[in-house]
Amino acid sequence: MAEEGTLTRVPNTDVRAVTGDEPIGEGAALCQLRDVLDRVGDKWSVLVMALLTDGPQRYSQLQRSIEGISQRMLTLTLRSLERDGLVARTVTPTSPPRVDYQLTPVGATLSTQVNALIDWAQGHREYVASARLRYDEAQSGKSS
Repeated sequence: MAEEGTLTRVPNTDVRAVTGDEPIGEGAALCQLRDVLDRVGDKWSVLVMALLTDGPQRYSQLQRSIEGISQRMLTLTLRSLERDGLVARTVTPTSPPRVDYQLTPVGATLSTQVNALIDWAQGHREYVASARLRYDEAQSGKSS
């Protein structure tokens, strides 16, 4: 079961190819696209990647920095990002072992886009909150 705010699949499957008007079929290309978008678009991955932009961090640093993330969800997110080649995990053999996470070179190219999305969200959060309030008020007026 997905944690709140985490998409498991992109709901619209009528995706048009960037180079033309032909829809991408239900074949491998669409599945690969959806898998990548699922990973880089979920809220926990976005937040983890944003934090790793400034350099390597330990698990506990990440957990303290992301309000509301469970230990299980952080572990799953880091494993998925590592599996996708976006985050590297380094274990230093000390007692106890030290584990650091950092963006790979490809992950760093994505973090630029992630940070732009976060900047946009911060700049427009009041607008979105006001729009939601207006919408909800309009909807409650219709049902009366």
